[in-house]
Amino acid sequence: MTQPYSRTRAEDRASRAARLAELISRSGEGDAQAFESLYGEVAPLVYGTATKVLRDSHHAAEVTQEVLVEIWRNASGFDPVSGSVTSWAATIAHRRAVDRVRSVQSQRERDERAGIENYDPPRDAVVEQTEQSMERQVLLECLDTLSDLQRSTVQKAYYDGLTYRQVAERAGLALATVKSRIRDGLKKLRQCLEVQ
Repeated sequence: MTQPYSRTRAEDRASRAARLAELISRSGEGDAQAFESLYGEVAPLVYGTATKVLRDSHHAAEVTQEVLVEIWRNASGFDPVSGSVTSWAATIAHRRAVDRVRSVQSQRERDERAGIENYDPPRDAVVEQTEQSMERQVLLECLDTLSDLQRSTVQKAYYDGLTYRQVAERAGLALATVKSRIRDGLKKLRQCLEVQ
């Protein structure tokens, strides 16, 4: 009993394959009505293939439309010796769906890079100004803990932009003395700022 059923299914597949080959041939000659029938036959297969790859119905629907337009445009180039119409349509659908996955992934990566590059964290000007003012106040208080000689050499080197050698020449001191005062002054500043 299974043999007649199998023969019937095989005959149905062969009959469908012949019908699709006829429809694609006529579509290749510009027969819009034949393409409409072909569309109805292969659209579910194309959509199903695209959905399996994309897992997104919106993208799958777009890919389905693209594939069916490609089939319409290239119907005259279909070679029945190379395979069936359904395998040709499924191959095009799979290729287009994979291309869409790559395209979506590339766009996502570009968007992420652009988002990171262009990210400007929210700032509150009043808070920033207050913080700067407080930091300045703390620094001034810590500078007051230095001896007059340390404060003077640190200010000349860091606020006036002089080199250690220039500070030494202007103060009439040995370079080693200036370096020692600045080193001791910075050490004391660091300790004061850590406490604050």
